[in-house]
Amino acid sequence: MKAPNFSLKSLTSNESISLLDFENKPVLLTFWVSWCPDSQRDLQLKENLYRSMNKIELQMLLIHVNGREQSDLGLNYYNKNRFTIPCIKDEGTVIYDQYQCMSVPTTFLLDSEHQIVSRFNDKAHFQDIVKSLSKVL
Repeated sequence: MKAPNFSLKSLTSNESISLLDFENKPVLLTFWVSWCPDSQRDLQLKENLYRSMNKIELQMLLIHVNGREQSDLGLNYYNKNRFTIPCIKDEGTVIYDQYQCMSVPTTFLLDSEHQIVSRFNDKAHFQDIVKSLSKVL
């Protein structure tokens, strides 16, 4: 299934980021909120991966679901933890709903044509997400 396209504002600036900005590149996309312990644990692990990975081979993008929490709470959490993974903010739950998410965190692995290769819900093990990367690299 082709991943729905989006163009949303960055959580940290006024810059717009679109899925099309990552044309011909696989993407690991994660929907999150700061109050969720599973999101907190997941983001820390993904940040460690992001800091050590080759960003030419794989792109990572976070989507803060501000329909489930105020944007400023997400921004405060993002800044406090010094995350460096690019992050955009959903317009309420528009993109969250388009991707048919039911919980946070929800992670999607997209291939270079932005077909959804894998989907991981809030109880997924991080090791399973890492193992799935071999499908697109």
